[in-house]
Amino acid sequence: MELIHGGDWAGFEMEYGTRPLDFSACISPLGLPEGARRAALEALADAERYPDPQCRALRQALAAHHGVPADSIVCGGGAADLIWRLCRTLRPRKAALFVPGFAEYERALAFEDCEIVRLPLPGDFRLTADAAALVPPDTELLFVCNPHNPTGLLAEQSALLSLLERCRARGMTLAVDECFLDFCADPAKHSLVGALAGTPELVILKAFTKTYAMAGLRLGYALCGRAALAERLCGCGQPWPVSVPAQAAGTAALQDECYVNQLRALVTAERRRLIRALEALGLRVIPGEANFLLFYAGDPNLADALRARGILLRDCRNFDGLTAGWYRTAVRTEEENDRLLTALREVLHG
Repeated sequence: MELIHGGDWAGFEMEYGTRPLDFSACISPLGLPEGARRAALEALADAERYPDPQCRALRQALAAHHGVPADSIVCGGGAADLIWRLCRTLRPRKAALFVPGFAEYERALAFEDCEIVRLPLPGDFRLTADAAALVPPDTELLFVCNPHNPTGLLAEQSALLSLLERCRARGMTLAVDECFLDFCADPAKHSLVGALAGTPELVILKAFTKTYAMAGLRLGYALCGRAALAERLCGCGQPWPVSVPAQAAGTAALQDECYVNQLRALVTAERRRLIRALEALGLRVIPGEANFLLFYAGDPNLADALRARGILLRDCRNFDGLTAGWYRTAVRTEEENDRLLTALREVLHG
């Protein structure tokens, strides 16, 4: 089976018998918050019982956190679960997405025999207000990622509002993936959560995966502009999509504001340092604003050379619109980032 995402630490461990330093998956370098870890462990006492199929406590916590009605929230096994459920629920005849972009949008749409329109981002990869005119008028579902994956760039707010207005006018569903937004300096400024009320065409995808380092627990959620769509999404998946430990960990994580502030400060400082260091190595770096950076090295074998040194890097040649030589690296701790930079110097400059 071909792997299309990063984070394949298991394959590395089977091959080398040791744990890699993984820059291919963009997860919080601080690890799981301690309160969430304790909550997950304590929840194992109820492992013999089915999880709450409606995720009541978690949805109430999310409703308070985002200031939205609980009945507009759907929880799932990661954001990818909600992407697939959304496509299965709507079954659009035509959908659009921006490329290069996250592969799960296209994979989920393809299973619904949907016509997929790929909208190429401009040379600087920035989503601007002009993008709304590119969306075909008969589109039924549009995926937007903000900040974008794999570039890490935030969309211009005018672009998001233009896309939202076009979707309103045409009755399209706009699905905005904000899974990496909490790593940015001012998430509220760039989020469309405030536009949910009175906008039935809008769905916002979020996850605990990246911000709270819960990739292994699998926990994501969708905020819907209309409760009726949330109910349909709930009925379009398995009846127990979120495990008991994951629900407990998510509820606890939302209470830890210090963790998020510490994480954002670390990522902001290290991202700036990494940009300068990567550019000093002669690489073309896209100045993203999330917890990862896209860069062009030219060397098609760079990921293999780093793998031999125990470091996993995301080779981006399988992104539509990118070629061999493009890579994405996570932003991790100062010590880990220094190890990456040392390895890159050895490979690129001997």
